[in-house]
Amino acid sequence: MFAEVGLDAASVETICERAGFTRGAFYSNFESKDELFLALITQLSEDKLDEVSVRVKKLSGSRDVVDLVRQIASMSLAERMEPQLLSEVRTQALRDPRLAEAFLAWRAQMLGRIETIVRDVSELHALPLRMPVADAAVLLLDISEQCSVQAALERLSERQANRAMQSRLEQVVPLLVGPV
Repeated sequence: MFAEVGLDAASVETICERAGFTRGAFYSNFESKDELFLALITQLSEDKLDEVSVRVKKLSGSRDVVDLVRQIASMSLAERMEPQLLSEVRTQALRDPRLAEAFLAWRAQMLGRIETIVRDVSELHALPLRMPVADAAVLLLDISEQCSVQAALERLSERQANRAMQSRLEQVVPLLVGPV
């Protein structure tokens, strides 16, 4: 619903109807649509980062950065992380300070997870980073989000979107690795 019509236009009644729950069930789990919305993007993000974390632990011993990017990105990175949802929450957060605070907390949580993944790859494969792990995580998250938005605007299939993101990561990640 949120991706289709946006946060404001998605009524609690419509959300409950589509999900097969009552208003009472909704309000026993969430204080507001904003809380549900943040829970939704958190779950989608966590699921994707869990998949990436598992993939990182199974990487071959390669020190070829592009090969490592291909191994990690061979899963569908664009899957289920609707750029419409992220755009919607950003737009709403610009207007609502409480939602902005919650969005920034969510983003910090995601960045922490990405930092762990970057650190794991760097350490497991003896690949020194040219910048602090936190900066690399921000850059990679920004690239991922921008690639997702661009793919949605271009109406790319999931496969095409994943390939576009993989291609961008293959260009950028080698610039992050190596002696300072």
